Amino acid sequence: MQQILKGLKQFQKEVFPHHKVLYESLSTAQEPRALLITCGDSRVVPTLLTQTKPGDLFICRHVGNIVPPFGGPYGGVSATVEYAVDALKVKHIIVVGHTDCGAMSAVLHPEKMANLPNVAGWLSYVSAARNIVEALYPDASEEEKLHQLTERNVLLQLKHLETHPPVAVAMAKGRLSLHGWMYHIDTGDVDSYDPDTEKFVRITFGDDEAIDATFPVEVGSNA
Repeated sequence: MQQILKGLKQFQKEVFPHHKVLYESLSTAQEPRALLITCGDSRVVPTLLTQTKPGDLFICRHVGNIVPPFGGPYGGVSATVEYAVDALKVKHIIVVGHTDCGAMSAVLHPEKMANLPNVAGWLSYVSAARNIVEALYPDASEEEKLHQLTERNVLLQLKHLETHPPVAVAMAKGRLSLHGWMYHIDTGDVDSYDPDTEKFVRITFGDDEAIDATFPVEVGSNA
């Protein structure tokens, strides 16, 4: 807890004053560019990964970056999707899976959830992806099955998103795009799903391409 409080102190003393004008402009309204849905895994930090500043991303984080299909029980994910698309008018939704995902490992090994009934129920939304992996890769290694399931889960959740009326309408009007990403924790690489090739393709940047870090972590020794 002391480390967390130390970080809070650093934010209030150093980071906030440095970006005071930005925070003041955000104090009464927000216009995020995208809704980013990802896992609650502590190793996945969306704003650090994308170098976005406050106000840029509307973020939904939970176990397994899951989006229940429309019509299920009311919940925070569905409410977040509805609000982001209908109220905030985001132009993009990005579903981000990641390597070494404990949730996907639990889907492959249900015995891990024997004492976690809520987790087991939540991860039932990954069942279709698990069935595909078991059918297509019956003899694959544990590592390969986990990788394939993580990617297939991202694609499944994109399909679930399209069942939500606000998403379907916004996409039909051409004002919303869906994206599937796979984040590699050990290298920092990100693969993006290409619907034309039906594969995840590494996102790369040319050496001469200018990239602006809009909100880099640069303040203090713990940055």
